[in-house]
Amino acid sequence: MPRHATIETTQHAQQRMVAILDRLDAEYPGQFEGLHFTSPFQLLIATILSAQCTDERVNSITPALFAKYPTPAAFAAASVDELARDIKPTGYYNAKARNIHACCRELLERFGGVVPATREELVTLPGVGRKTANVILSQAFGQQAITVDTHVARLSNRLGFVHTTDPVAIEHTLMAITPEDRWNDIGRLFITHGRKVCTARKPHCDRCVIAALCPSAILPAAGEHSSVRSRRR
Repeated sequence: MPRHATIETTQHAQQRMVAILDRLDAEYPGQFEGLHFTSPFQLLIATILSAQCTDERVNSITPALFAKYPTPAAFAAASVDELARDIKPTGYYNAKARNIHACCRELLERFGGVVPATREELVTLPGVGRKTANVILSQAFGQQAITVDTHVARLSNRLGFVHTTDPVAIEHTLMAITPEDRWNDIGRLFITHGRKVCTARKPHCDRCVIAALCPSAILPAAGEHSSVRSRRR
């Protein structure tokens, strides 16, 4: 059964976060199935495409997409209608095509076709919000940044670190309780764990390596041997 929540000091939250990251890192050493890319520009386009779409679906179309449009200039030279047809499997393709086309024009006109490496510059590009900027900073440029997607938001709430769905508020809270050199670990590990174990509808608390550190975990009562009934959140 779930444990009762208690008021947690910042120091204890910091210690618990480090313990959680350590356990998840041991469980998923080097594992992360994310977007496929070979350059910051490819990751920029793939991340725009990933809105309301799975990474797997995006990865299924980007090899052909980048073969056809290898540079910002190639995307900018295409018609929006043609681009929309090429990215149709990712959904919301008309809006995404407009954003990608405008983004590539901005890259050419303002940044010489080079993806900028600061959040302040990235978020000025069409189709790029704070989440997309953090993905690019952390994965393409190796900078420490916390990417708050649906998995990170869900786990952060279940773990009791936050009680909000606002991604910026979640990001700032996690930054305050996590060593800066481990900010990137949150995205990699929370997303992986959210996909494999701490799923949205039926979290598998019975095989969760951080259940003992989670106030939302539903564990068997003493002497109970039946399968664990997970709660929805």
